[in-house]
Amino acid sequence: MNDTEWLENYLEKVARSSEEGRRAVEFVRANRIRVGLRRARKSVGAFWTFGRKFYLNSRHYTKESALGDNPRAVTLFVHEVRHLQQGALTALSVYGELDAWQYEFRLFKKMTGKRLHPVLEEMLALPFNLERGNLRHARKLMNKFAGKRYLVWLLPLYPLPMEVKYWLTRKAPSN
Repeated sequence: MNDTEWLENYLEKVARSSEEGRRAVEFVRANRIRVGLRRARKSVGAFWTFGRKFYLNSRHYTKESALGDNPRAVTLFVHEVRHLQQGALTALSVYGELDAWQYEFRLFKKMTGKRLHPVLEEMLALPFNLERGNLRHARKLMNKFAGKRYLVWLLPLYPLPMEVKYWLTRKAPSN
C-alpha cells in the first residue's frame, strides 16, 4: 500500500471512530497537516512538529497496525492534533498536556468501554484549570504512568508567556 492510500485509509478510520476523530481529521485536512510514520524514542507513541506534521512512532506502529483494530492509533491521533490546535506555546506546557491527555483518554474510554489504569482514572478526575498545585499533580501522574523519559517534567506548568508573567508577578492567571 502506498503512502497516499494508507493516509486516506487512516484518516477515514479516525474520522469514523467518533465525533472527536471526525473533528481532528477536519482540522488536519483544513490545515494541510502532514501525517505519517516516523521513528522516535521508545517512550513516545506519537508526536507533532513545529512544521505542522504529525507522526505515529514507527517503533510501535506500522501502516497495517495503525489501520487495524487498535483504538490507540485513533486516540493518539486525536491527542497530537489537539496539541496542533492549541499552538506550540500551550502544547509545550503541563496545562496543554493535561488537556490533551484528558481528551485522549476520555475518548479511549468511550471507544472501548473499559476502565483505565488507576493513574489515568485519577488524571481524568482532575479539574482542567490553571491551579499550579493541580498542574503539578497532573505532571506527577503523567510521569508515574509514562515514566521519566516522557519529559513532561521539563515543561513549564503554564504556557510560556503565562509562566513568565507568574514568575515576575507571583500572580496565577485566572481560569
